Amino acid sequence: MSEQMETTQSVPTGFWQAVMIDLARCLRFYSRLPVPALPYEQTPHALPDFPRLARVLPLAGLILGILPALAMASALWLDLGPWLAAILAVSVMTLTTGAFHEDGLADTADSFGGATRERRLDIMRDSRIGTFGAAALFLALAFRIGALATLITRTDGVAAAAAILGIAALCRTAGLMPLVFLPPARLEGASHAVGQPPRDVFWFAAGLAGAAAIILGVLGGLPFEGIILMMALSVLSGYGMIRFADHHIQGQTGDIAGATQQIAEIAALFGLLIMIHP
Repeated sequence: MSEQMETTQSVPTGFWQAVMIDLARCLRFYSRLPVPALPYEQTPHALPDFPRLARVLPLAGLILGILPALAMASALWLDLGPWLAAILAVSVMTLTTGAFHEDGLADTADSFGGATRERRLDIMRDSRIGTFGAAALFLALAFRIGALATLITRTDGVAAAAAILGIAALCRTAGLMPLVFLPPARLEGASHAVGQPPRDVFWFAAGLAGAAAIILGVLGGLPFEGIILMMALSVLSGYGMIRFADHHIQGQTGDIAGATQQIAEIAALFGLLIMIHP
């Protein structure tokens, strides 16, 4: 977290003003996009209040999916082929988020080398990337690019763009699951500082993400059974990471949340592909 962040203050009483402020703060937290201060926003660099921000996370995910979808569509329009289009889309997503989730995946994978809970948490704090982390990053990027390229070849640019947007909302909501259902593993750090989202707020966000995925998928021409499996595997990935984190470090961290987002994204792409035959 930036040392310049201020403490969270109250938001305006207007409902839509409050939603827009939450969305702006969510985008600032999850991306490197230059989100300007809103005219009615008192503290644009306030510490994120996750009990509030979680409700708009699916909307932030949709917004974060726009640039990768446009990059993929541009590559296809230029006839660069599905693989270059997929590489460009994943690259743009990684740059847009500042490799935010990828960093969490790498740190979580590196923690496999720790023999004790305390050692695993120390490894997660270390900014250096080890062998496990590098391997996890390589495999995750390969899975995402390969799955997206395969999806493009089996469908078209419109369907693939719909999948990018829907999965961007689903996987970030899945990334909340360890934060919601497990206590912080440390009494300091980002996951403890931003607060634990209430379960009712999470279920609202999950419903919103699911509705967005279904609507976008249907409009994009994706098979309904593929959309359902995409959603189911995203949720199962989140549940699996809850079980893993509880056993691994008896709690959750921001790195665990980032790793969950990456795994949920890959699982959702695989679920979609299983139901879309060549």
